[in-house]
Amino acid sequence: MDTKTLKRLLVFCKPYLKYLYFALLFSALNIIFTLLTPILIGQGVDLLVGKNDVNFYLLKTKIILILVSVILASLFQWGLVRMTNTLTYSITKDLRNRLFQQYSSLNLKYIDSNRQGDLMSRMINDIDLIGDGLLQGFTNLFGGIMTIIGTIGFMIYISLPIASIVIVLTPLSLVVASIIASKTYRYFQEQLSLRGELGGYVEEMIGHQRIIKAFSYEDENIEKFKEINQRVHISGVKSQFLGALVNPSTRVVNNIVYASVCVFGALQVVSGNFSVGALSSFLTYANQYTKPFNEISNVFAELQTALACASRVFNVLDEPVIQETDNPKIIEDPQGNIDINHVYFSYDENQKLIEDFNLSVKSGQMVAIVGPTGCGKTTFINLLMRFYDPLQGEINIDGVNTLDMTRDYLRSLYGMVLQDTWLFSGTIRENIAYGKKDASEEEIIKAAKNAHAHKFIMQLKDGYDTYIGEDGGNLSQGQKQLLCIARIMLVKPPMLILDEATSSIDTRTERQIQDAFDIMMQGRTTFVVAHRLSTIKKADIIIVMKDGHIIEQGNHQELLEKQGFYHHLYYSQFDVN
Repeated sequence: MDTKTLKRLLVFCKPYLKYLYFALLFSALNIIFTLLTPILIGQGVDLLVGKNDVNFYLLKTKIILILVSVILASLFQWGLVRMTNTLTYSITKDLRNRLFQQYSSLNLKYIDSNRQGDLMSRMINDIDLIGDGLLQGFTNLFGGIMTIIGTIGFMIYISLPIASIVIVLTPLSLVVASIIASKTYRYFQEQLSLRGELGGYVEEMIGHQRIIKAFSYEDENIEKFKEINQRVHISGVKSQFLGALVNPSTRVVNNIVYASVCVFGALQVVSGNFSVGALSSFLTYANQYTKPFNEISNVFAELQTALACASRVFNVLDEPVIQETDNPKIIEDPQGNIDINHVYFSYDENQKLIEDFNLSVKSGQMVAIVGPTGCGKTTFINLLMRFYDPLQGEINIDGVNTLDMTRDYLRSLYGMVLQDTWLFSGTIRENIAYGKKDASEEEIIKAAKNAHAHKFIMQLKDGYDTYIGEDGGNLSQGQKQLLCIARIMLVKPPMLILDEATSSIDTRTERQIQDAFDIMMQGRTTFVVAHRLSTIKKADIIIVMKDGHIIEQGNHQELLEKQGFYHHLYYSQFDVN
């Protein structure tokens, strides 16, 4: 068993120790009254032994005591379940909160390099299994240990020789359970990893069904799914088979113990050294004594799964998070003067991308970034927004290094409209006001009108109160993009980043949006990533990138006159041959 992971998991119990203490108390009281019942039953049996020799008064008293004992045991059992449920689900709640916070704090590099389905599986399935394991542990482990201790005491009180048989033989079942459980841990870990892989693949395939169907790739995907699912099946069969061996193996040992007690106890009764009632009580205790070993063996299997899941969760929690500067700086009156000095960056240290990048942008200038696919345009935007940090060099805004600012503050200086839209489940009003929660109705409508989204919004059944599902529901791609543009027009940030912001909009609406952008860009430093070069003729600076370097720089006319790479790139878009 992974004791290191278990200890770390139990740290999450600290805020809820009162529930743990109450659970222990209720468990102890439940065991006391549960174990008291067989003694009372045995004493009642002895009152019935002997023809015409039944003490009905004492028998009635014993029956009343048995009923009271059973009722109290049931009440304390209810209290135990209540406390363990509260404790377990409080821990899993905290784990989920901690993991979600971790996801929000991780570097994008980690998120980009892991399947989203696997990350979701750790958040949902793995923590559910941790909860199941802890619930089994807190409920059965505590009760089982206390039952064993209490039963030993009562059995020794009744008969030390017979108790010795039970005490010596029964722990063999626990040894058997431990040996089997230790061998299953590896398979449980493998199964969880494969479940994450399967979840990631399913999430990816469901999210891209249009592309799959467009290329008639269903059969290939089904075969790939079957291959992963087969590995999950094989691993599951192995882990569940070994896990299922625990209970019957311990039952065999326990049945041997029970049979030994029956034979030896019957001989003691025949010889007159033991009463029938005492044997009845002892057999009940022998059965109760072995039962916790079965439950504990099941707990071992559940805990193996829980610890394997916890290990996967802790692996994420151990990832380094984004660190902010201790003394962050802000810009009192942002003007948007940006200086990029000798910046180096690559996603993979073995594959160079941006090298010795230098650029100076004055306040209010429009900078267009063009170049072939993979030249570093999106990477440049990632560096501006600090989605990634430069390996060398610095980026300054109004003389302040962006590494000296918090990421939240830096990103508040930019308004960003991407080619890939993102909307969340909520009303259209909530989506537009995403970056400005206190926006008034008039501000939201004005932003929508500037983005030319107001008309189609009012055509919807509930207007601005129309609820849209994840990623925009049934809205067209163009409509979703208009809402994203309206979101930025509402915020009015000091600087703008437009990454093919009108790529999904018809030509007429694009011209209207461009006019709105022209108004919005006045006095604001703007970076435009463009593939259609006809849209950036008005840019003050056009930087032409190739293989992470700026190979040309100037305005549209200057670059055409050079008849260099930009000239070739521009006229290739109008080449009909």
